[in-house]
Amino acid sequence: MKIHFGTDGIRGKANENLTVDMAYRIGRYMGNHFNGGKALIGRDTRISGSMFETALAAGLTASGCDVYLLKICSTPSLVYLVRNQGFDCGLMISASHNPYHDNGIKIISNQGTKIESDLEEQIEEYMYGESELAYATKENIGQVYDYTEGLDIYLDYLKREFPLDLSNYKLLIDCSNGSASFIAEKLLKSINCQVEAINNQPNGININLDCGSTHIDVLVEAIKKGNYDCGFSYDGDADRVIAVAGDGTVVDGDKILYCCGKYLASQGRLKGNKIVTTVMANLGLFKKLDKLGIGYEKTAVGDKYVYQNMCENGYVLGGEQSGHIIFSEHATTGDGLLTTLEILNVMISENKTLNELTDDLYIYPQLLVNVPVKNKESCLKDEEVIAKCKEIEEILHGDGRVLVRASGTEPLVRVMIEASTDEICHQYVMEIVDLIKSKNM
Repeated sequence: MKIHFGTDGIRGKANENLTVDMAYRIGRYMGNHFNGGKALIGRDTRISGSMFETALAAGLTASGCDVYLLKICSTPSLVYLVRNQGFDCGLMISASHNPYHDNGIKIISNQGTKIESDLEEQIEEYMYGESELAYATKENIGQVYDYTEGLDIYLDYLKREFPLDLSNYKLLIDCSNGSASFIAEKLLKSINCQVEAINNQPNGININLDCGSTHIDVLVEAIKKGNYDCGFSYDGDADRVIAVAGDGTVVDGDKILYCCGKYLASQGRLKGNKIVTTVMANLGLFKKLDKLGIGYEKTAVGDKYVYQNMCENGYVLGGEQSGHIIFSEHATTGDGLLTTLEILNVMISENKTLNELTDDLYIYPQLLVNVPVKNKESCLKDEEVIAKCKEIEEILHGDGRVLVRASGTEPLVRVMIEASTDEICHQYVMEIVDLIKSKNM
């Protein structure tokens, strides 16, 4: 079974449909492409990470590229170092918020962005083809170096960018037993914050297991039991974060965009007076931004598309409901730690709690149902499905929204309704779902 590059690199079950041989061949191609260059490899905490690290390093050095091992790190830390410390490329071994048995390989350019699609196609052609590449020989064989000091370089950068004094704040963080386990608490304590961490004991198989940003209820319950100003929950590779206010209210990516966007606009720093988000952002965010006179751009789902729009138009803030937030003046990708510091900076500057900064944003109830289909394209073009969606949109009359889209990675169509109540969401979602199922597309 072929694994192709998606919006976030290559991903699959470790040693089932993403194997060591595939990782080695990726290393071979990238090493040949950057022959005589320097590659940085990082990984999250899942059990297969060191295995893929070894395979990639072998392929890269066999093709004449030197390898620097960052070891366990966040994706944003690797991206920052590749961009700023003279590396030709970076390879991050992570499946983000997926369970431990999955893994993935993200390839980062020396500009701190995902590689171009034509290079992805070349790598795929080599991975699944029969052509071979010449091996480096003699003094041209690459070497492997330890580069764990890179994490301190990254943390020092964050502290320079955000010279905050958090001595009056008490925080609780959920590290998802992932990459944040080794850097989040260290960073916050270094700027005088009182911080406690949960789910920060990774063992290779507990990453994202009933914890982290995809299980925000864990942090919510812990916050309610303690006396904290707020909390932050990261995903496996710490490129996304969901916040929780002191009373247990969830502050997701939409609320973070609202909080930070409103602040940047008040400071005259929101370039173009626009925020970039995706079609999946909550209707309440769009309505509130309209009232404030702040514009927005909607992209396809995926931080890759958000960042592309930001670059094309010079915007400084963008992100997704899931907690991928990009501050382009500081980074080229979502960064959970950087976003944490941005939020705390707004709290300090405005002298307000996280609740006070976000409680005037009404979030519409939302229901998403995945429907297995044989042909996603036929389903989306079906006249009856289109007519049903239009009918429901007219009934909602601006007080709700219908979104039906194809999954980018699975044979699914995602049906989402936003409306004023959960009951209305359920009613109209099921009308569309039942129609799609009845047509057996």
